[in-house]
Amino acid sequence: MANKRQLKKAIKYACGEIAGQCIVAANTLENTDVDQWDNIVINVALLQQEAVNRVSVDYDKTPSDFENRKAYNKARRAYFKQVEKALADYMHTQTEKVVEAMNALMPKAQK
Repeated sequence: MANKRQLKKAIKYACGEIAGQCIVAANTLENTDVDQWDNIVINVALLQQEAVNRVSVDYDKTPSDFENRKAYNKARRAYFKQVEKALADYMHTQTEKVVEAMNALMPKAQK
């Protein structure tokens, strides 16, 4: 897992890019509902907030809970790997939903 700071920056960058594309599309495409584009931007902002909150997790055990340091490190790595996979799955599914909503608003001529 990348460090938390880099991961948060990547999430903010990706969500910012998606929101920017929505704003550009809302302002340049004709015959589209701007309110629906605004709702997508709001959903992207909520996605960003939730994803950043999911990055900020701590391992709740201490080395003294294990028989040796090796067991602690192994359990800690497994925990963070599980957290990273859950975050990746969450981002993937939510981003797909946003892209589907964006594609639904695009005029047929633009697709």
